Amino acid sequence: MLLALVALVAFLPLQARSAQDSSHFCLSRALLHGHLTVDDCTGLSLDHSRYGGHLYSNKAPGVPVLAIPAVLATRLPLPVSQHPPRDWRLDAVRLFVSGLPFLLAVFLVGRIAEGLRPGTGGLALVAFGLGTLMAPFAAVGFDHTAAAAAGLAAFILAWSRRPLAAGALAGCAVLCEYEAAVVVVALAVYVVVKGGRHAAFRYLLGAAPGVALLGLYGWAAFGAPWRNPLSYSDNVYRAKHAVGFLGVQLPNAHATWLVFFGEKGLLVISPVLAAAAFGLVCLWREGRRAEVGVCTAVFAVLAFAECGYFDPYGGDSPGPRYLVAALPFLAVGLGPAFAHARRRSLALAIPSVVACVLLELTWTRDPDYTSTFWGDVVHLAGRGGGELPGKVADTMLVKLGAGSAVGATLVLSAATAAFLVAAVRRR
Repeated sequence: MLLALVALVAFLPLQARSAQDSSHFCLSRALLHGHLTVDDCTGLSLDHSRYGGHLYSNKAPGVPVLAIPAVLATRLPLPVSQHPPRDWRLDAVRLFVSGLPFLLAVFLVGRIAEGLRPGTGGLALVAFGLGTLMAPFAAVGFDHTAAAAAGLAAFILAWSRRPLAAGALAGCAVLCEYEAAVVVVALAVYVVVKGGRHAAFRYLLGAAPGVALLGLYGWAAFGAPWRNPLSYSDNVYRAKHAVGFLGVQLPNAHATWLVFFGEKGLLVISPVLAAAAFGLVCLWREGRRAEVGVCTAVFAVLAFAECGYFDPYGGDSPGPRYLVAALPFLAVGLGPAFAHARRRSLALAIPSVVACVLLELTWTRDPDYTSTFWGDVVHLAGRGGGELPGKVADTMLVKLGAGSAVGATLVLSAATAAFLVAAVRRR
């Protein structure tokens, strides 16, 4: 029931098209035709690379490969930029490549919490699924939820002493998103610590296909296995990607403020993550130090890179989106947090769900907010105005003649129901 309610909240809004859709799904079509170039697939906007006189997607190839069955089944026409304003085929492909991984990640976080602290799984599931950046990215053409789900599944398999399968999922994660290489390395160290050389060999054997496919893609498209699309960006960010490591330098105060406390900073829109961090401390004190070490390392390294990136929010987005792959690892602490500090964790979870669900309903229409995201919420609640109402997206109910207000009411009602059900079903 909780998964159904969370899915209703996450999948009902119809998100606007983005350059991510064209960049990913144009590569899907190119692969179906036996090549990698996307010269004939216009509408890539900012998200393309140029090498050898040809255009390429500037994304990792994992999600385009994953999307192939859905692209074939729906006969998705490309380029996406020429679609009608509402096209069910694009929404269906998005649900396949982002929605299903979203549900998997949400379920796994809830199951981990229930295993660590019986009675907390439902709250952890809802807090993670609707109270973090996972919700706004649940039904769009980005690659973050796929990488997050694969990385978390790899961690669970490694935790369960299944290094071969863990390696295979870790390879899938990095195939979906280059920054998931942090997950591959962290889990390799974890497997060595917990299982020794034999387990490490099996882990590396499992990870080899995904890493090899990523190298083959770089070789075929850009001339060498270690090359990646961002090195050949053909857009306004080309000069910035050439500085540091693909645009990442040492963290600076301004970027760090944006990542955590800015307009859409993590602790502004998802304060429940502070409770998750407390839960990891509880697990550390109980002796699960290797597992906490993995979770902390993945989040810390990606946060370090995010705070040093020239654009911490990654363009038009609901927040620091390059941290989405690390959020499930931080969410491992949600179960202990709700068990040891239930009231305080609930007090942090409620505004998190409110913020992230409202972000999901509004960010693709206009990602800019007054001062911080909560500035618009205060205007909406206090004066019945502000900019928020004009940003609310339509939902799937629009085909039945329901306006955006009706759809938003249903989404908010489902989110409230999910939270209340999770809060009362403790036994």
